[in-house]
Amino acid sequence: MKQLKKILLLQLLLLLIAKGQAQNFFAANHPYISYTGRIDFSNKALPRFWQPGVYIEIEFFGTAAAVIVNDEVLWGKNHNYLQVVVDGQARRLKTRAATDTIQVAKGLANTKHHLLICKNTEANIGYLELVGIICQQLLPPPAKPTRKIECIGNSITCGSGSDQSAVPCGKGVWQDQHNAWLSYGAITARSLHAQFHLSSVSGIGLMHSCCNMEVVMPQVYDKISMRDNKISWNFKQYQPDVITVCLGQNDGIQDSAIFCNNYTRFIKTLRGYYPNATIVLLSSPMANTALRNFMRSSLAAVVKAVNKAVNKKDTRLHYYIFEQSYNEGCDGHPSLQQHEQIAQLLSGHIKKLMKW
Repeated sequence: MKQLKKILLLQLLLLLIAKGQAQNFFAANHPYISYTGRIDFSNKALPRFWQPGVYIEIEFFGTAAAVIVNDEVLWGKNHNYLQVVVDGQARRLKTRAATDTIQVAKGLANTKHHLLICKNTEANIGYLELVGIICQQLLPPPAKPTRKIECIGNSITCGSGSDQSAVPCGKGVWQDQHNAWLSYGAITARSLHAQFHLSSVSGIGLMHSCCNMEVVMPQVYDKISMRDNKISWNFKQYQPDVITVCLGQNDGIQDSAIFCNNYTRFIKTLRGYYPNATIVLLSSPMANTALRNFMRSSLAAVVKAVNKAVNKKDTRLHYYIFEQSYNEGCDGHPSLQQHEQIAQLLSGHIKKLMKW
């Protein structure tokens, strides 16, 4: 594997030198490379990440750039999708091998440029590792936004089934329609000039998950990969100002008292990690009328129960109900256009709450 990486790197460098461009390799642990998301830095030369929406930002000088990434190729067949954004121009692409050297920019003006790379697919498609970037000159990254948002949820929050731009519903493989970068949480954060984490897993529930999944969100929430349930996350690394929780679609209509008790316990867990965050409980954007009404009464009861438990009004705990269903994507999920609609509603609500 190491020899293959060296060969690929040498081939690209020779190609770029032949085109008259002086290029250099900058390893993934270079201090000018900026990371956002739950990432395993135990091997600093190969930072590894599973969760959807993890993103990397780079400023570089020159006319071209390439990145080298490793893909787990889980089960020997899964490949991840990435969103690559250069100077605001985005494109979505899929890895092709265990190690890919991806030309992300060429023919640019010989000046400063901004590069962002986002993992579009979720944890159970496998991890990605950044090996490094090839460019003329690496520059200090821009300052991160001071505002921070975290979105907890299931497949909706992951952006599953939303993107039919390359492969239509029912064709290809499951992850072909994943797009975390254009999910409601990521769009909301960008519209509010905030960093974001997507703490989400398709099929997961608060107390009941679908699709033979053996874990529920409270069990895996403290992990770097919420699918593996192995490596612990250090919550001191990211303290959000706002947390949205969008669970319940996979639980379905449960016994109200049991569901509310489970939800209340999870909120207390979140409050332990994030004592100063504003928490907004969301109904499922996919919910039908019956589930929406169940969520309406349940979320109101949870807010009331938490307020009673702390013996005062918790002005940092709220709930929000989506009053329609968003089901135009694959398997009844929201489409890309509907994620924009959801984000517009949610960002407006957060603006009022936070006075942003």
